[in-house]
Amino acid sequence: MEASIKKIEDMSLNAWPSHKMELYDGWILRFSYFYTHRTNSVEQFGTSTLPWREKIPYCENVYKRLGTPAIFKISPLVSPDFDYTLENRGYEIQHTTDVMTLCLRDARLTAAFDDVQFTEAIPDSWIFSLFDLKKMTNPVHREVVPSMYHAIPKETLCASVQKNGKIIATGLGILDRDYIGIYAIHVKEEFRGQGLARQICTGLLKEGKKHGAENAYLQVVHGNAPARSLYTSLGFHDLYTYWFRVQPV
Repeated sequence: MEASIKKIEDMSLNAWPSHKMELYDGWILRFSYFYTHRTNSVEQFGTSTLPWREKIPYCENVYKRLGTPAIFKISPLVSPDFDYTLENRGYEIQHTTDVMTLCLRDARLTAAFDDVQFTEAIPDSWIFSLFDLKKMTNPVHREVVPSMYHAIPKETLCASVQKNGKIIATGLGILDRDYIGIYAIHVKEEFRGQGLARQICTGLLKEGKKHGAENAYLQVVHGNAPARSLYTSLGFHDLYTYWFRVQPV
């Protein structure tokens, strides 16, 4: 199981580059003007040689200079003692996320997806439509985040549904090794409950199979019952959970 977790953690780093990154003794410090926890946190990806008592303050100082609290991602690959150390420093848990996986030969992909359009590139029009669906108005994010999408080093499958010439639903598949990662599933509020998310997920998974994917993974915020219900109905099951420890301000 640890090997599977490590593989997905690596692929999720490939799938979502940060605006700025620094490598530090087996850790990667990610910064994206606090767009998301994932792109604005410290992740442990390699062998660490320096003591935590030295490394944690170093990271805190880096993020302080960048104007944000330090955030550390805690996955099953991270020592429980490290999580306990952060807790003792007053760090609180935020944004607990469940990672779900699916063997595509076992997927339940019965929904039609005739209205879903696919492109291999990620158009700016899709990115800004996604911003609108998420009601994201921060001018810094709207300026910086498109470059993060364009920096994704892996093959992508960009999905959308349009109505009256405007995108009302989005999805993004990212192909890496024998997996397709499912990201950016959003539906305009007044069109929810019509099965659009199911159509997009079904289309992405089927297109992923055509491109050689044998498995799929996705990440869903803990407690998002509607999303979890959809993903479970497609055949996804829980693999592991991660969370973020956020420095007190």
